Amino acid sequence: MISGLFKFRGKTSPAIEATVGVIAAAVLLLVWEGAARGGLVSPQFLPAPSRVFSALWNMLLNQSLLYHVGVSFARVWGAFLIAAAMAIPIGIMMSSYRIVGASLEPVIDFIRYLPVPALVPLSIIWFGVGETTKIFLLWLGTFFQLVLFVADDMRRVPNEYVEVARTLGASSRNVMTDVALRSMAPSLVDNLRITLGWCWTYLIIAEIVAADSGIGYLIWTARRFIKTPEVIAGVVVIGLIGLVTDQLLRLLHRSMFRYL
Repeated sequence: MISGLFKFRGKTSPAIEATVGVIAAAVLLLVWEGAARGGLVSPQFLPAPSRVFSALWNMLLNQSLLYHVGVSFARVWGAFLIAAAMAIPIGIMMSSYRIVGASLEPVIDFIRYLPVPALVPLSIIWFGVGETTKIFLLWLGTFFQLVLFVADDMRRVPNEYVEVARTLGASSRNVMTDVALRSMAPSLVDNLRITLGWCWTYLIIAEIVAADSGIGYLIWTARRFIKTPEVIAGVVVIGLIGLVTDQLLRLLHRSMFRYL
């Protein structure tokens, strides 16, 4: 099974892959620790992992880290669920009816290339500095990417499936629910997983807008006082949350679509 690691598209067990991942992470941390302690990099710019983990423990005990994690988690998932609830039906309509796609796709293509940080001042003017602005910025960074993914997933449903269903007497509603949605479901779940990761990347931008809670707030406050270990610790927390969430969604995908 180990030989599969060195073959093109070789197969191996999840346990072996997990072991390799842990070893690679450990090697990276050891190199980082050695470089920091050996003076190859300034600790002000890149502190050793041991200092970062010490800062993380201090944040957990004295800075209510779990509370801030919960706040950020609620913001990200709230914005993501709103984006998904809007993007899935709109994306399906865009690829199913040409008039909808022709009307919406140019606007969506234009907006998705706009940098989210540049829209922070406008969002404050529109919504103030409360929770609505933070949710809006997270939604903005997710919705316009996800809706095009959904539209592409629907376009990839083979026409043969639709034609066979109609030949067998299926109505338009049956074709949509029993054929098209079932066919696109695996790639749709994958794209939801990917865009959820993007939503987390906009967290810092959302939580620097007059925030007094959240991981982004902790990172931004630590940056102000040049507390580099705490800045990196906050980033590590976001990365760990993303890693765990991504792996759980991968497991969900495997359990839902065992036939792939």
